[in-house]
Amino acid sequence: MASAKLSLATCTLGLLVFALACSARLQLSEDYYSTSCPNGTSIIREFVKKQVANDSGIAAGLLRLHFHDCFVMGCDASVLLDPTSSLLVVEKDAPPNANSLRAFEQVDEIKAALEEECPGIFSCADLLAVAARDAVEETGGPTWPVPLGRRDGYISSSEEAQKKLPPSDGNFVDLTRNFANVGLDPVDMVILSGAHTLGRGRCVKVWDRLYNYTGVPDLTDPSLDSAFAADLKVKCPKDQSGATHIMMDTTDGVFDNVYYQDVAGSKGLFTSDATLITNPVGLNLVTTATANQTAFFEKFGEAMVRMGQIDLKLGTQGEVRTQCRVTNPSRHPFRTFSS
Repeated sequence: MASAKLSLATCTLGLLVFALACSARLQLSEDYYSTSCPNGTSIIREFVKKQVANDSGIAAGLLRLHFHDCFVMGCDASVLLDPTSSLLVVEKDAPPNANSLRAFEQVDEIKAALEEECPGIFSCADLLAVAARDAVEETGGPTWPVPLGRRDGYISSSEEAQKKLPPSDGNFVDLTRNFANVGLDPVDMVILSGAHTLGRGRCVKVWDRLYNYTGVPDLTDPSLDSAFAADLKVKCPKDQSGATHIMMDTTDGVFDNVYYQDVAGSKGLFTSDATLITNPVGLNLVTTATANQTAFFEKFGEAMVRMGQIDLKLGTQGEVRTQCRVTNPSRHPFRTFSS
């Protein structure tokens, strides 16, 4: 009897958690700002279009900001916060992000325009979600619906960024576990890896594959296409600064399925790219995306919607920052999400 009561209580608790999660998601809506800031999404699109036209690399920057935001404490714009006397080491300065993230100034520009149009209404977290979608579309990629209503978080943690962000040297199991920790499955992991069709990587992230594979001096990862490895060694010589950037795929600045073609041809830049074809699930998805760009685009949009709803802050769980880099003055920096 006691066991039965415990099972019933556990089931009831599980249903309650599920109901609360569903309720939180239902509070998001594409029409969230239809009355309070009806021109908000149009303003974001206008600025992203101009910014990408001036510098195609900004598209990758905006997309990456949304990814790196959502994976660390949820989609709450915590990645945008600058260090303060209370928040000494923030996400943007964590090793996976330092000297890697960009487009902060562009976000500032967009936020200033939103504040002029509708002060205190459009959250920075929603700004990042919309800008990422628009950046992908501006570079030839798909579009998708962006449910809105996220609130901005109060804290930012370098430690959490180091724990939660997918590692560039991770294998398939590592990456699957990393994505599972935020509620995403292996299909989401492989499809969202397609974001690497935009942007550039740093040489320091590939040095071990080129010159110290498995810790053996001068050994190159044998899974790398030999011609591709030789080309990388020219672009990333041993004695060069690791900050040098190299293209993620062979169509720089264009959102397409060439990334998967490169991965299938043993030309994935990072270990985390190359590992996608070491698992049957990954290999099947890479093969499909290589052959059918339309199918990849559709799946990418669906996965972005799911990623954009990780650990949401809604209502009183967050705020709408006036400036995306700092919490509003009236809020205590250590106030918790649930207070």
